Amino acid sequence: MPVNDGTPALHGRAFIGDAIQDDILVVIRDGAIASIDQVAKPPRDAVRVDGVIVPGFIDVHVHGGNGADFMDADPDRNRSIVAFHARHGTTALMATTLSASRPDLRNAIAAMRGIDGIAGIHLEGPYINERRAGAQDRASIRVPDPHELGEFLAMAPDSRWMMTIAPELPGAHQLIAQFRDRVLFSIGHTNGSHAETVAALEWGAQHFTHLFNAMTPFNHREPGVAGAALASSSATAELIADGIHVHPAALWIAARALPYRIALVTDAMRACGLSDGTYKLYEHEVTVSEGAARLADGTLAGSVLTMDAAVKNMVELAGLPIEYVLPLASAVPAKIAGVADRKGRIAAGYDADLAVLNERLECERVLVRGHEVGDVR
Repeated sequence: MPVNDGTPALHGRAFIGDAIQDDILVVIRDGAIASIDQVAKPPRDAVRVDGVIVPGFIDVHVHGGNGADFMDADPDRNRSIVAFHARHGTTALMATTLSASRPDLRNAIAAMRGIDGIAGIHLEGPYINERRAGAQDRASIRVPDPHELGEFLAMAPDSRWMMTIAPELPGAHQLIAQFRDRVLFSIGHTNGSHAETVAALEWGAQHFTHLFNAMTPFNHREPGVAGAALASSSATAELIADGIHVHPAALWIAARALPYRIALVTDAMRACGLSDGTYKLYEHEVTVSEGAARLADGTLAGSVLTMDAAVKNMVELAGLPIEYVLPLASAVPAKIAGVADRKGRIAAGYDADLAVLNERLECERVLVRGHEVGDVR
């Protein structure tokens, strides 16, 4: 992913802690942040930044981009996906699968191993509800199988794992209870009730996949899955902030209802970064037009969103302060991805994963472990 020699230091405005501060000198050494100081006159070798330095973004739900998909099961194409999203500020991601046959999932997992920039694996299915399948392949949906999941985990035992599951399915309780110490279970693609969702949180589920989408909606008499998420005191949840999947007002409500427990995600598919047209999403053909990816029946099929655009939309569409939004793309997903000890913040000892945003909240430059990523704009 990195394309040239490391940058020794950056100087300018930077998001430190929970505020944007002026005259910050970020010194980089051996791919990590060596020190942070507030100095008016930086050393000669420091790179002056006109925008704002922010932590690199982390995307815990992304399927592909730039013409490639993680289900292609090709390491080179996986590197292409990682590199593409890095140019939009995503310095680490959880490679995400879809409901698929066991051989296809095994092949996809095998191709993810050892890829720089992949912080974990997100299995979005196959243990989901057909009634809320969205663009998932219904023929591949099945009931929870602990032997199958154990087989997948054994293929990458040191990886961070997340699994989207419908808790109302037979065997879901047992699966969550058995693997909750090894897998972050996320409630999604579910037709469950509010009560079933609350029970799943008690079993050990801790997260919600693309909140509001592919789940029972909030109603004042039956709060549904969405209501259980908004009322939770500890669970985290994803939001696809493209202005299509979720209304801007609902983006604001979720971000305020779950303070610093919302993770912005892209749910990006292979068409992300390309022109309108027809693309493949596992067994489906998806048409991309006017910023939306849909099946022939109009069902949304992932997105063509990038993380820098998600941050911009949360500010400009949802009306939230940039200082409130930035942790939703960095510190919060870092915890979900299990890398909060080294990523998601600008702090001494952390990886030098940084993005520079201009006044329009567009990426001007991106650094991954201190090395600048090329062709950002």
